[in-house]
Amino acid sequence: MEFNLSPEEKRYLLQLARNTITARLNQQPLPEAKPITENLKVHTGAFVTINKRGQLRGCIGYVEGIKPLYQAVQDLALSAAFNDPRFPPLTKSELPQTEIEISVLTPLTPVHDISEIKVGRDGLLVKNGFYEGLLLPQVATEYGWDVETFLSETCIKAGLPPSAWKDPDTEIFKFSALIFSEKDEQ
Repeated sequence: MEFNLSPEEKRYLLQLARNTITARLNQQPLPEAKPITENLKVHTGAFVTINKRGQLRGCIGYVEGIKPLYQAVQDLALSAAFNDPRFPPLTKSELPQTEIEISVLTPLTPVHDISEIKVGRDGLLVKNGFYEGLLLPQVATEYGWDVETFLSETCIKAGLPPSAWKDPDTEIFKFSALIFSEKDEQ
């Protein structure tokens, strides 16, 4: 079964993310998140990405569904805006220059042979010991990577050597994502 969201559900989640960030910046109570459909109650992995003028400004996610999608999006919007360790917290002056993107993840599937990976469709998660790194499907497409480069970059993201994906102790998982953003709504 393929998970999908209606245009209304996508708009709701994007607006919830933006309204949540705006409320925090204005030191107001967070908007009350209510699922407008049963679909938004599904426990699924998700990421919220914030781009500023086309450049990454924050991205945080849950690899697996630990809470309903609508609650996850609200939590992750705050984390992406204010708690991504790669960036300082988002400021009020930056908000108008930002665009929010949401990625809803399918469950992880183990990869037994790299021929199973399709750039543009799959995101990757690599694990080796305490090291773990994930790259969303759109990253490989944005950079024009082939499968081996995508694997190497995911290993680097995990803090592993680029060739660690060849190590028999490294676990590789793939997933796909339903990706939508505010720019789709314009």
